[in-house]
Amino acid sequence: MAEGLIAVGKVVLAVAIGLPLAIYFLQERLIFYPQPLTAERRAQVAQFPDVKEIVLKSEDGTRLHAWHVKGKAGGPLVLYFGGNAEEVSWMIEGARTRTPAAGWLLASYRGYGGSDGSPSEATIFADALQWYDYAVKEIKPANAIVFGRSLGSGAAVHVAAERPVAGVILATPYDSLTEVARYHYPWLPVGLLLKHRFDSIGRAPRIQAPLLSLGAGRDEIIPLERAKALFDAWGGPKHWVALEDAGHNTTDSHPLFWYHIERFLQERTQ
Repeated sequence: MAEGLIAVGKVVLAVAIGLPLAIYFLQERLIFYPQPLTAERRAQVAQFPDVKEIVLKSEDGTRLHAWHVKGKAGGPLVLYFGGNAEEVSWMIEGARTRTPAAGWLLASYRGYGGSDGSPSEATIFADALQWYDYAVKEIKPANAIVFGRSLGSGAAVHVAAERPVAGVILATPYDSLTEVARYHYPWLPVGLLLKHRFDSIGRAPRIQAPLLSLGAGRDEIIPLERAKALFDAWGGPKHWVALEDAGHNTTDSHPLFWYHIERFLQERTQ
């Protein structure tokens, strides 16, 4: 009996130590799901006369890729940062048809789309600022808006905290990945394990740019209360929209999704 209990104890100990270690070393695979830009998709986008590819080199020499959807004179430019399993060219059709006055710059994280390298919180933040600086210098928009979806909400909030923007749009955002991880893994010491924290709520109180926050009422990935916590902490004027019956990946099909984005951008068109 004693030997059996010892054996069970060893198994429990191995799991208690091994599982957190496995999650620590594999967390990039849990957080980031890079989506490639296929030749077929590139050919499809090439059919749009108002869309072009932009390539930059990061400070460490990594090739960074984005799509520029040209807008009309006096319209804002939307810097878009996508979700963790999104290839950002998927947003081009909606951007062109629903917000024709606005220009869009859809940036691919490292390892996503046409960008090289591997994603991390540090590189996503640094590259997001580089795309902003490029846009202001080269595209010269009347107004710059940052738009972050899910994972990308962290990048958008970071840019808004570090650069002047005319507005912020967040779709299915979170206050921090630490809190999201605690929700999904309450038995783990996620505060010690998580390397990529994306602490948006720590930046939100000092941001004065107007916010449009779109939360999914049936979000199975990011609980609605995590999005609401970030909204409540926001320092500037803000508008909350709950997309009832929408899940994390079905917001675009909700009738209020593009409606509120259109209105928000129209208010910032000169």
